Amino acid sequence: MLRSRFPGHELRFFAAKLTEAELPVERDFDALAVFVDSRVTDKVLASFPKLKFVTTRSTGFDHIDVAACKKRHIAAAYVPGYGDNTVAELAFGLILSLTRKLYLAIDQVKEIESFSQRGLRGIDLKGRTLGVIGTGRIGKEAIRIGNGFGMQIIAFDPFPDAAAAKALGFSYTTLEGVLAASDVITIHCPLSDMTRHLINRENVGYIKRGAYLVNTARGGIVETAALVHALEEGILAGAGLDVLEEEGDTKDEMAFLSQTNPREATMRVLLENHALMRMPNVLITPHNAFNSEEAFRRILETTMKNIEAFVAGKPVNLIP
Repeated sequence: MLRSRFPGHELRFFAAKLTEAELPVERDFDALAVFVDSRVTDKVLASFPKLKFVTTRSTGFDHIDVAACKKRHIAAAYVPGYGDNTVAELAFGLILSLTRKLYLAIDQVKEIESFSQRGLRGIDLKGRTLGVIGTGRIGKEAIRIGNGFGMQIIAFDPFPDAAAAKALGFSYTTLEGVLAASDVITIHCPLSDMTRHLINRENVGYIKRGAYLVNTARGGIVETAALVHALEEGILAGAGLDVLEEEGDTKDEMAFLSQTNPREATMRVLLENHALMRMPNVLITPHNAFNSEEAFRRILETTMKNIEAFVAGKPVNLIP
């Protein structure tokens, strides 16, 4: 698709992610298209002397040093939206898997061929309270799905959408209000300085005892130590995570550990992530919420439009 879309241009494809430790031999590119596993730092940018444009095949762009791009006069673009319903649907897949103990039930039948229902009693979603953190495009899709299940819905967003609240029948409250009143909490906000560790050791105590937490946004929004604490203390009945804090280093631990002076804070988070992986009431998927056939095609189409606009000298979807 890409070759047919850009005749007359030279394209190179690399299976490896782009990081300071994994730079391609060829570096005379005018444009780069990357994904979330790449780390486009100032040092990486400096390695491409002709570079004028970077586009990421994702809505999140925390893996790109946007300030460094601006300093070097490199335009940076992203995909504003591609899978609003796609991500929300996976969030509810995790919610149902947690509340109806689907993973445990399936694993039991497959591993020991037992059809016992002991320990597999779940809870209904109908009539329960769904707390949505972040009411952008994905958050609104989660609210629509929650309405379909007959849930009562409350939300937190620093920039409330009153029209959407009226149209979709939900109400806004404080973050602490969402934590305290929700049976299920689902996170759909971007990662920024404002939202990093939005849920932390100081406020996990507000969470309604026995609630479930689902995060399909970014791992850094939830402080990992606080999450482990809430699960160990029984504050949370379970968690569904498509993302982890320090996700890149967790995926490639050997590379991280081979560094001369591994960061102590990151090492601690890696160990906490392993603790989460071992917990039977925690379900972790590999940052797969975006990964549907339809969403993939929307991502690719927007990325190609971003490149076409750059070539035409009129870049679009620039990272704010």
